[in-house]
Amino acid sequence: MPKTPLIRKIRPLQLIAVIFFTVSGGPYGLEPLLTYAGEHGALLLLLLTPLLWDVPAIFTVLELNSMMPVTGGYYKWVKHALGTRWGFYEGWWTWLYTFIDLAIYPGLFVLYASFFFPWIAEYRIPVCLIFIWLSALLNILGIVPVGKTSLFLGAAVLTPFIILFGLAFYHHTVTTIPSPSLKGIPFSSLGMALYTVMWNCLGWDNVTTYAEEVEKPVRSYLFSMFAAFALVIVLYFLIILISQQSGINTGLLKEGAFPAVGVAIGGNWLGSLIALAGMASAFGIYAAVLLSVSRVPKVMADDDLLPKRLNRLHSRFQTPYVSIIVCSLVGSLMILWPFADLLIIDVTVYGAGLSLEYISLIKLRMVSPDVHRPFKIPLNIPGLCLMTLLPVTVYFVALAAAFSSNERAVWAAIFAIATLTSAELVWRLILWKKPYHKEGRLY
Repeated sequence: MPKTPLIRKIRPLQLIAVIFFTVSGGPYGLEPLLTYAGEHGALLLLLLTPLLWDVPAIFTVLELNSMMPVTGGYYKWVKHALGTRWGFYEGWWTWLYTFIDLAIYPGLFVLYASFFFPWIAEYRIPVCLIFIWLSALLNILGIVPVGKTSLFLGAAVLTPFIILFGLAFYHHTVTTIPSPSLKGIPFSSLGMALYTVMWNCLGWDNVTTYAEEVEKPVRSYLFSMFAAFALVIVLYFLIILISQQSGINTGLLKEGAFPAVGVAIGGNWLGSLIALAGMASAFGIYAAVLLSVSRVPKVMADDDLLPKRLNRLHSRFQTPYVSIIVCSLVGSLMILWPFADLLIIDVTVYGAGLSLEYISLIKLRMVSPDVHRPFKIPLNIPGLCLMTLLPVTVYFVALAAAFSSNERAVWAAIFAIATLTSAELVWRLILWKKPYHKEGRLY
């Protein structure tokens, strides 16, 4: 009888690092927030948006993951609660959103590398392609190498900001906190500010797709998620507070990014450290997100919803290498999109998938109230409904603002909605070729 391949698992400290990079990877990409929201609105949105957008998602993920800590995560939850069709929607939407998300990070890598090599922007495409395929190779090697790399890169990202914060408070850069207010912010700018914060705080469900590769998953996720959330919010709040009180022009901040703040506070050496951390952050996020998304098509292929080749595992590393290669190929084609457009498309498609997870949470509370849940949100069903209204409201405010913005933002929002409708078209094609899925049966 052949032996079952031994799957190496990651521990809570490594899981914190992977979650940190999947959700955040540092404040890089947050630089335009002060331009959109101003000094009075930026900190307010940084505090309110994660509470309304992230906390319900974290609680939902923790409860559903404690019930079903399985490979495939959110796809398996929605399929179990709502059926094969909606499970396919969830997997398809999240797969597409992650392609869009992945396209952002190679460009950010080039942005921070240009601090040292201004000419590198001329070679953006080849540099991005090298970046993508190095990350693919790391993921093929397995979750443990990704976890260890994330731990190392996490330290590389956080260290320069700890130095920056220390110098800022030592030199009394921070004197007062501006009074919080959204008064005077145009609705279109408010929408872009929301998209900026939402994008910098999304992906909590992505970290559950490899739950079977985590030691003691229920306990590990509970501890690691809250630790990562606290780390992300404190880091974001401090960097925006210091940036706005450093006296740096918001236009310079948007163009020169956080290395410009490092130069203003500590000189070129600190700006260089923050730029290096930005490069490390981009690579760490990409590797962590690719780790999560590559597991989804694998389990969908197991369920005969995607081509069978996608569930093929590497003979040595036991990783879904075909899925990783396919994700990397699509990512290689997406790197030409502008950053602001990618934010709108990314958050819009992600939010639709997240809504199915909220519906699944409520449905399972109604039909399976007695199933053991090691972690259970301390709310009844009406309370859960009110909780899910918070992120849904933020989502639709941001989407409405995109439609009231400039023409590029409108077209990005339309493209996002068209991307969502593609799930129904592909589902119809699946039913035509494999009609047994109509009754929710497998083959």
